[in-house]
Amino acid sequence: MRERVRYLHYSLRTEEAYVHWVRDYVRFHGRRHPRDLGGPEVEAFLSWLSNERGVSVSTHRQALSAVLFLYQQVLGQQLPWMAAIGRPQRKPRLPVVLSVTEVAAVLGRLDGVHGVLARLLYGTGMRIAEALQLRVKDVDFERRAIIVRAGKGGKDRVVMLPASLGAKGGGASAPAQHAGAAQVQVLQAVATGILPMRACHSRGPVWCTLVPLESTATVTGMSRTSNS
Repeated sequence: MRERVRYLHYSLRTEEAYVHWVRDYVRFHGRRHPRDLGGPEVEAFLSWLSNERGVSVSTHRQALSAVLFLYQQVLGQQLPWMAAIGRPQRKPRLPVVLSVTEVAAVLGRLDGVHGVLARLLYGTGMRIAEALQLRVKDVDFERRAIIVRAGKGGKDRVVMLPASLGAKGGGASAPAQHAGAAQVQVLQAVATGILPMRACHSRGPVWCTLVPLESTATVTGMSRTSNS
C-alpha cells in the first residue's frame, strides 16, 4: 500500500490517511483479506463509519477513496460495484468570520512561538502544516515574502510576509543588516520553535496546544463555530 502511494507521488498526509482507513477496513471485517471482500462489505464499513462513529462527509469520502485506492491501485481490480457506491455530498455552509476586534483579542493572548505562528497563519493564509515546515531560508525580509515549499498538491508558492512581522527596528537609520525585534522573533520561531512541532503535528492535531482552553474562538482560518 505504502509503496504504491509513494510510487504515485501522493503526499505524506494522504499516505498516512489511506493506510489508516485501509487498516480500519480490514480490522472491521475480522482481518479478512480485501480480495475476499466486495461491494457489500465496503458499504457495511462506510455505513458503520456514518452511523456508529458519526464521521463527517469529508471523512466519509476520504475513507471511501482509501478503500477504492486499495482495490484499484494496489490489488488491480476494476469491479462494477466501485462505480455504484454513492459518495455523500457536502452541503454548502456559510463560514462565521471573526471580526477585527475578535481577531486582535485572540492574537493578543498568544505570545512567543505560538504568537508568531498564529500571526503567520492569519497574515499569510498558510496552512498549519506549511507553517510548521518553514525554514529560515524560506523567509525573505527584503522582499517581504515567504516561500512555501511543497504545499498542497506538492506545489511551491510565494506568500506576502505581514508588515508587522517583517518590520525592522530602530527607524530608517538602522543598518539594513540588523533585523528588528519582529524579524528576530520570526527567525527564532522558525529556527527553534516551529520545527520541533513537526513530529507532534505528524501524529495528530497540534493546534489544541497553541490556543488557551478557555478561548472560544478558533484561530485557524480565523473562523469559529456558532453555538446557536
